[in-house]
Amino acid sequence: MDFSMTEGEQAVQQLAEQILGQEVTAEYLKEIEARDQRFDQRLWQQLATAGLLGVAIDEAHGGMGFGFETLCLLFEEAGKTLPPAPLIPVLTAALTLQQFGTAAQRERWLPGIAAGDLLLTTALTEPASDDPCTPSASLAVNGDGWLLNGCKHMVVVADQAAAVLLSARCGDELVLLAVDPAANGVSLVAQAVTTGEPQFMLRFDGVRIAGGDILARGADAHCALQSLLQHTLVASACMTLGVTATMLALTARYTTERQQFGRPIATFQAVSHRAADAYIDVENLRLACQQAASLLGKQADATQAVMIAKIWASDVAHRVSQSSQHLHGGIGVDRDYALFRYCLWAKQLELTLGGGNAYLMQLGDALAEEFKQREAEPVRNSDAA
Repeated sequence: MDFSMTEGEQAVQQLAEQILGQEVTAEYLKEIEARDQRFDQRLWQQLATAGLLGVAIDEAHGGMGFGFETLCLLFEEAGKTLPPAPLIPVLTAALTLQQFGTAAQRERWLPGIAAGDLLLTTALTEPASDDPCTPSASLAVNGDGWLLNGCKHMVVVADQAAAVLLSARCGDELVLLAVDPAANGVSLVAQAVTTGEPQFMLRFDGVRIAGGDILARGADAHCALQSLLQHTLVASACMTLGVTATMLALTARYTTERQQFGRPIATFQAVSHRAADAYIDVENLRLACQQAASLLGKQADATQAVMIAKIWASDVAHRVSQSSQHLHGGIGVDRDYALFRYCLWAKQLELTLGGGNAYLMQLGDALAEEFKQREAEPVRNSDAA
């Protein structure tokens, strides 16, 4: 499989690197943190003006028309700089809407997302479940519409979003719908998270849902939610790649400058070995991300590739963060030094939508089932003969 970048992908990566590299400096992030303002509308509009919010949105709706692989380059660059911008939930919501929404729904939201004028976000988890396909939130038929009841949490920028994509059960049927967080019956409670990102718990108490708010039902909803979950997992893995690559770069620079016994500590065998292990981890994560993003971009079966990317992302986030802190010594926790931000994001990304061990168990079950089916195939052929 050829993972070399096209000219378009290179242009998008360079543009993202240029804007985020110039705007999201250490001084800028300190100012944002001091004001406790974790969403910068000015930066968001800059990304929109440059066309980056519409990278994977069709040209008919104001986007660039590139695929998911190209969008993942933006997520990786975001991991390198940690901008106060909800790129993953907004842009994965746009992808889901583009693929599974109606023509009216696409026209209603996609141009605004590409232009930076409105936000869509996603509510994928509930307090008791990380799987959007097994929600406890429920829809009850009411006249010519429905009433929504239930709870979702860890919803990014819910206070500023025009709509939240979420799942609910209507009897035995799974439903994917868009809900206005400002609608009657919706209550928002701010949640404290590791990175300080603006996340909220949403409670729904008899929220009126119209037919135009339904994106998919039944098997179509299951397919749409699986797609949304997989794209979100890979987007998070790509951001983890940017985070860990930057932690590794900071560590390499520090260990080549820090002297002990008259020479840089990078020349010590134990230090170089641990740094080498971290480098191998980051490059393995890169390959796992590229594989999963490529398959999703082609709308091929990416189930196992996505699980592998998530497993690597969780493990690498933990190991590289630990190695970076160890090799930096006490300076790694100094809030005047950049490393602490990347360690916070590494921990949050490690556990986003479940830890690596949960996906490792799922992958093991899937491989075991696949092996059973292959073992049974000769027996069926023999019986048929």
